[in-house]
Amino acid sequence: MTEHDIDWNRALREQWEFQWSYLIRARLEGLTDDEYFWSPVPDAWSVRPRGSSTAPVQAGTGDFTVDFAFPAPDPAPFTTIAWRLGHVIVGVLAVRNAAHFGAPAASYETWEYAGSAKAALEQLETQLDVWLAGVRGLGTAGLLVRVGDEEPFPEAPMADLVLHIHRELIHHLSEVCLLRDLYLHSNGATR
Repeated sequence: MTEHDIDWNRALREQWEFQWSYLIRARLEGLTDDEYFWSPVPDAWSVRPRGSSTAPVQAGTGDFTVDFAFPAPDPAPFTTIAWRLGHVIVGVLAVRNAAHFGAPAASYETWEYAGSAKAALEQLETQLDVWLAGVRGLGTAGLLVRVGDEEPFPEAPMADLVLHIHRELIHHLSEVCLLRDLYLHSNGATR
């Protein structure tokens, strides 16, 4: 086998698709609103009804906003499942989908954050579909194109961005799964 025999686009997509299909998606099924908003520690950052946050910045449009600060405090506050899903949906996926795959413009400030676990998972599925279709459309040649000025390292190839986004998805959604386990064991709940 030579380097020309490998479908790099397929290999990069399958890195994420395997994790999603066989490890993460089933772990998110049945996510309740109680879990979504649950704060295991005081003052955790979350997604909250507009006007109810005490965070330095409350971003978003609609009835819910996300907590954050710029610059981020050190140490950074603990974050809820709602916050982590908001980060993945907006900062990891929607912003990149807009920058690279023709999706509508997105930012933390302009996003309409989900007020329920069901709505957040629907937003996640939508953004994942756009991302994977965009990556698929790159083919092999598109993976070699520079990411451009929308990214912190504009000279990096798209393949680097795809690897980075997939690492972010695996990392943050694994945290969500862990928080679900903590919620279950802390509250005597059952799934």
